[in-house]
Amino acid sequence: MIDFKLTDEQHQVKEWAHEFAEREIRPVAAHYDECEETPWEVLKKAAKQGFLSYGIPEEYGGGGLTGSVTHLLITEELFWGCAGIATAMMINGLAAMPIVMMGNEAQKRKYLPRFCDGDKLHLGAYALTEPEAGSDAASIKTRLVRKQDRYVLNGQKRFITNGGIADTYVVFATEDPSQGYAGISACVVEAGWSGVKAGKKERKMGIRASHTGDVIFEDVEVPCENLLGQPGHGFIGAMRVFEATRPGVAAGAVGVARAAYEYALQYAKERVQFGKPIVSKQAVRFMLADMLMQIDAARLLAWRAGWLLDQGQPNNLEASLAKAFAADMAQKVTSDAVQILGGYGYMRDYPVEKWMRDAKILQIYEGTSQIQRVVISQILAAE
Repeated sequence: MIDFKLTDEQHQVKEWAHEFAEREIRPVAAHYDECEETPWEVLKKAAKQGFLSYGIPEEYGGGGLTGSVTHLLITEELFWGCAGIATAMMINGLAAMPIVMMGNEAQKRKYLPRFCDGDKLHLGAYALTEPEAGSDAASIKTRLVRKQDRYVLNGQKRFITNGGIADTYVVFATEDPSQGYAGISACVVEAGWSGVKAGKKERKMGIRASHTGDVIFEDVEVPCENLLGQPGHGFIGAMRVFEATRPGVAAGAVGVARAAYEYALQYAKERVQFGKPIVSKQAVRFMLADMLMQIDAARLLAWRAGWLLDQGQPNNLEASLAKAFAADMAQKVTSDAVQILGGYGYMRDYPVEKWMRDAKILQIYEGTSQIQRVVISQILAAE
């Protein structure tokens, strides 16, 4: 039986995230978009309240909040606040996830508590993308070479959220380029180790409150015990992570689109032209109706993908459906919000142009909308 009713705990979690977004994120979102700086004070407050570690098991100091659908509720509210600040907040969960999924007990006990210390902000980063390896992860060139009792890491990662400012990196590198995907391994690297260097910081169209930069590894000595899982299993681990996180990107897209829709609806009720509020015009009403339909459809796709994950069922197809649809939806809805505001929407005095810029990345990171269609079509062909 299908049930769309949220539990009492889920209602509380949703309210918890919304209140933080409304009180701590919304008031400073425009400032951090303008200055393109890391929102350190917001991150410190988020760490104290558990927003950077709510998904990490309790035995390692985290919130122990289980359930993918519950996590999606949090994500939607934080992205409703600001996609850039939300990305900066939620990247810790992405960095911790491979350790939770692939790590042994010793690795979990060593590294996961660091993400959970509410008094000492500890940032993580997920280092997969490279200058020549974006959608094509098999072309990774960063090398991980075994040298007796250790590995030596060399390479460069690009477009890494928290790249250059993180304390802990989960790095994907190849042990044997001739093996393609099968040659990729994952390891945990600490920022303070010799040879770990920050590269350039990117200047972005949107999500400017999140730090995106290069990370350079030059002869970094990695203890063998920092290898996550078995050698050559890194790509499989990365794909498992994406199956879990792509519904979250879809929920983030819903949050951004919802923010734009709510603002456009309120504006349409207040803006008077030709003697009446513009919401009385069919052309505007139909745009708003389409926006609401698309937002609701995207949310339900995200929830279904998350629900399958909660049931322990495969969700690769559903995660890609949700991610692609929601990301494309957010770009359309935010653009329509700008259109409803007209000239005012184009001006930086109003937030809708920011939401439109922020929405674009949702079609790109964690697998482009085109890659999602490749995944979907491959699954269809294999049936």
